[in-house]
Amino acid sequence: MVGRKQELADLRNYYESGKAEFVALYGRRRVGKTYLINEFFESRFAFYITGVIDGDKSEQIAAFTKGLRNIGYTGRVPGRWMDAFFLLEDILQKNMHADERCVIFIDELPCFDTPKAGFVKALGHFWNSWAQHHKNIMLIVCGSATSWMLKNIIDNHGGLHDRITHEMHLHPFNLSETEQMLQSRQVHWDRLSIMQMYMVLGGIPYYLELIKPTDSVASAIDRLFFGRDASMANEYDRLFKSLFKDPTPYMEIIRALALNRQGISREEILKRTSMTDNGHFSEYLTNLVKCDFIRYYFVKNAKIKKNDGLYQLTDMFVIFYNTFLTRPIAEDHFWSTHINTPRVNNWCGLSFERVCMLHIPQIKRALGIDRIGVEYYTWRSKRSPEGAQIDLLLERADRIINLCEMKYSTGEVVIDKDEDLKLRNRQSVFVAETATRYAVVPVLVSTYGMKTDIYSGGICQQVVMDDLFNDVKQN
Repeated sequence: MVGRKQELADLRNYYESGKAEFVALYGRRRVGKTYLINEFFESRFAFYITGVIDGDKSEQIAAFTKGLRNIGYTGRVPGRWMDAFFLLEDILQKNMHADERCVIFIDELPCFDTPKAGFVKALGHFWNSWAQHHKNIMLIVCGSATSWMLKNIIDNHGGLHDRITHEMHLHPFNLSETEQMLQSRQVHWDRLSIMQMYMVLGGIPYYLELIKPTDSVASAIDRLFFGRDASMANEYDRLFKSLFKDPTPYMEIIRALALNRQGISREEILKRTSMTDNGHFSEYLTNLVKCDFIRYYFVKNAKIKKNDGLYQLTDMFVIFYNTFLTRPIAEDHFWSTHINTPRVNNWCGLSFERVCMLHIPQIKRALGIDRIGVEYYTWRSKRSPEGAQIDLLLERADRIINLCEMKYSTGEVVIDKDEDLKLRNRQSVFVAETATRYAVVPVLVSTYGMKTDIYSGGICQQVVMDDLFNDVKQN
């Protein structure tokens, strides 16, 4: 298996804990949840079922009954979820051995929760009344509908309140894992090509599997998004429908965020979407963060204020779609014929910044500060008429602030006189407005580094693309 070292280690610890375990695994569509569980357990389950997408109650119970028949049940289809779980309890009680783990895997769990069916209540009763009292039981539930998983299982206030022993949020691959996966599939690209593809697809394993060994980056993008019967043409709508019962408000928030590369406040999102500021809106934002679509981060002022936080779109595929695919494009080879156009180059700059934000642990490692306390922010000038902004500040426990300038280029970055002056002015405005007493150190984060010349002396440290490929995990 490529990547997932920490997740595999966690599963091993849970499996060998010697006590009853209830594990909830969630993450966005196509991120590899089912694959992870099947690979770890090699499909050896005491009981395994998967929900029927868009199925009604009778279809879900039929699927559950099929799982029961696979482990020896010969009776009729139960009419209620309580009865279905009573049957499961009876069969497992007869089949399991005290010295062996009894692993129960329920995949696509949210599908089973049809209206007024009582599935969650029955699942809670199964765990509370029987399963948790058996040390060899390991119940794993999995679902792409992240909002449902959070509300009904992980943060449940009923029978499952505080019953989950472990929650696992499966995140997309980083650049290192993406490189490993492509190599395992005989896709031998240089790192710039890998990063360019990452800027389109993100680290979603299923999407990466669609790349062929004979593809170039341009041909892969054209085939997946712009060609006839493009396999990714309908993925955007499917993605949101799989994650959220009502995807409309989530997609409205995404559209609002897609119009601003730096990120916007909660109040600005409300204004752009005309939504109501209530608990549902807060839930939408939380769920989008939990699904790895957006991030919430703070703005650096003289003091950090919670209400100064911004929401920013970070999912690479969602950014790509909202940049190029919100309107139909009739060109089968659109990408190949638009390379190096202003529209594509602007997207490259934005997407590279997002890649950097997704690899802050790697940036810290490259700067040699991964073992000291670091907080990161953005900053916007409130006084400068030019609207000075710094997208990434690393505020370190050793009283140093790294001002990170992120620049995408297919070669070495050249700092000319105008760019040097802009960088120096931005630094001086930052120091003046924030009244910081920390030392301020400019850092350039780029693909191939900076060409050394007369105006490059203002950059004190550099991070290059190869540094972003270090296999370092987020803390």
